[in-house]
Amino acid sequence: MIDLVALDALRAVGTHGSVVAAADALGFTPSAVSQQVKRLEKQTGVPLLERVGRGVMLTRHGRHLVEQGGRLLSDLEELQAGLHQQAGTVAGHVRLTAFSTAMRGLIAPALPAVLAAHPHLRVSLAEREPWDTVSLVASGQADLGVAHSWGDLPLVIPDHLARRTVGHDLAEVIVRRDHPLACRDVVAPRDLADEDWIATAEGTICRQWLNRMFDGTGRLPRIAHVSMEFDSHLALVRAGLGIALIPRLGRAPLGEDLVAVPAVDPVPRREIVALYRVSMSDSPAIAALLSALDGGEGD
Repeated sequence: MIDLVALDALRAVGTHGSVVAAADALGFTPSAVSQQVKRLEKQTGVPLLERVGRGVMLTRHGRHLVEQGGRLLSDLEELQAGLHQQAGTVAGHVRLTAFSTAMRGLIAPALPAVLAAHPHLRVSLAEREPWDTVSLVASGQADLGVAHSWGDLPLVIPDHLARRTVGHDLAEVIVRRDHPLACRDVVAPRDLADEDWIATAEGTICRQWLNRMFDGTGRLPRIAHVSMEFDSHLALVRAGLGIALIPRLGRAPLGEDLVAVPAVDPVPRREIVALYRVSMSDSPAIAALLSALDGGEGD
């Protein structure tokens, strides 16, 4: 009989392209993942992996097994969730991924009370970008994800994932108190065209939204410095090296030397969404976590 734990390991290797990356995603050692795949090859009697350069990829047999076996894993997940629902048991292991400010401003404050109320529940946290979270939950590498969606920037959600809005968040323009814009009630992109910006890297959702703010102005924001951490943005603004667009959720205190100025035309507002597989819809553990996260407002 096919070992379903080993099948999950094979799926992870196919998703991540290496045994080491799959082990990191699953919380196992690389040796354990290799042993699981070898056991699955022995059970099925066919090669499931082949080496390509420094990584590995699924063989034709491996792809077939993962595609068809994925239905079994989904059915098993749905069966387990239904059993827990019938028993009224909030238990098990939930792998939760989230973006950095949600980790600080939403999950860290909410999770301790959930764990205290349900001692048989275990939650593992991993910080990931929204697109990565969608992929991890969709592929079964995470069970619950928290992502964000800015305005009309698309966050493509596969059909087998459920999406629930758990809050909204506003971003504001952060300037030094001695900056000419610090006394403004609101600012619009036309007011910011000649400013030096501190921003996240090209390709991130936050950077895409900053660029989108300038649609219609004929210009793009002038990026002077790139940093992935909003705490670093605050430090750079404090040093007089530019201005930044920073969400409220999870934002460190500004102190006396920084000012948050609301932005308009458009208002930088993001939707915070929780994602989970439809097969886990009946899971009391997922329900308990969603209830704790619901209402995470940053505005």
